[in-house]
Amino acid sequence: MGSLRFYFALWCAKLIKLLLVLIGRKGTYFSGKAAIKICPDFLGRIGKPGTIIGVTGTNGKTTVCNMITDLLEAGGADVLSNRLGSNIDAGVAAALIDGASLSGRCRKSVAVLEIDERSARLVYPYVKPDYIVCTNLFRDSMRRNAHPEYIASVLTEHIPAKSKLILNADDLISSAIAPGNERVYFGMERLECESEARENIVMDISSCPDCGRTLKFDFRRYHHIGRAGCECGFASPEPDYKAVSADFENMKMKVLERGEEREYSLISDTVFNIYNELAAVTLLRELGKSPEDIDKALQRTKIVRSRFREESAGGKKVTMLMAKGLNAVACSRGFDHVSSEQGRKIVVLMYDDIFDEKESSENIAWIYDADYEFLNSDDIVQIIPCGVRALDGKLRLLIAGVPEDKITTLRRESDVAGAIRYDDADRIFLLYDVYRYEIALKVLDEVMAKIREVQR
Repeated sequence: MGSLRFYFALWCAKLIKLLLVLIGRKGTYFSGKAAIKICPDFLGRIGKPGTIIGVTGTNGKTTVCNMITDLLEAGGADVLSNRLGSNIDAGVAAALIDGASLSGRCRKSVAVLEIDERSARLVYPYVKPDYIVCTNLFRDSMRRNAHPEYIASVLTEHIPAKSKLILNADDLISSAIAPGNERVYFGMERLECESEARENIVMDISSCPDCGRTLKFDFRRYHHIGRAGCECGFASPEPDYKAVSADFENMKMKVLERGEEREYSLISDTVFNIYNELAAVTLLRELGKSPEDIDKALQRTKIVRSRFREESAGGKKVTMLMAKGLNAVACSRGFDHVSSEQGRKIVVLMYDDIFDEKESSENIAWIYDADYEFLNSDDIVQIIPCGVRALDGKLRLLIAGVPEDKITTLRRESDVAGAIRYDDADRIFLLYDVYRYEIALKVLDEVMAKIREVQR
């Protein structure tokens, strides 16, 4: 009976996928959701490739998952991935369905699967990755993953014993998950371009996990990311793969790999994306890929455009930068990046969460955890908070010390292009939530059209 139920679930899911394609709908996880509803142990029964790579963590997992997939495909691998789909159990099932024949056999050689941290208990009993990359663990949405140590405990409890872990040595929380598993660490030395340590509102770990004393940081890059230790002997683990320098003019970085220095092309000049690239490079080196082949693939790789995009016209550059709404750390990383860029800048904030619009939790505490103070800078001449939380954004900016005459509040994103003071700046940043991409893309088009219109 179990086998018949599995085949019925598989064929129904295949049919659903076909119908969604015919009517022009993406339906990235619906087929997987239906399959699990019909056959609860569907993930355990469907065929899987010989090598499975899982990618998890609070921030950067989509970027890392897509980067690994791109690099493997550049090397000729036939990869199954949920890069365009959901990272919960239904999304993983949908990806496996796409890669399966009608008999349920997997037709791909490798799977690269983004897996939500809280879905660990639903996925890992059935899908046991050979490698699991964990980018980092921070506090996330108040309604979902607000306690990173709890999320770490979920991962530790459910990660399969066979999985080799690729972990961030500079993150004291994620580097300690599943202590019994084989592990490899990546990390980064303090770069020449990095100023004194940034102070952030959010600091998810400040006490030694062994004795409870206050940790001492040799260098705190941001939040709790850096190198720390305690007088009891506890210390950050040493990286096996360590970025020792970054040349942003030539877009190259040098990585010390177990004592041997290698050079790789950089695909981004932002520190958090260097961590993402390091995670991908570490995984591929552990898979046995050569530094030369990895570097050739990196030269043809870009950050997915839904995460980062730049366009220029009329002497002005417009940058789209995505971050999770309701996530103070991700938004702070965006603010920090904007403040570090040169030129006179205008910043548009589209961080409202679409689910918050529909079923508002009325919890805006994350706004006060985010470092809006980074936007209080003389070279940022206008800030435009948009959406249902625009006035909350304005209040937070005022608390951060931003002069009121720099703030323009808008209820509708469709009014952004007409509200920008184009003559005052040469850089425009559109910062948006993950679910605001289509809206942000429309705003980008309208802003670019306005710039070209003014130019004429």
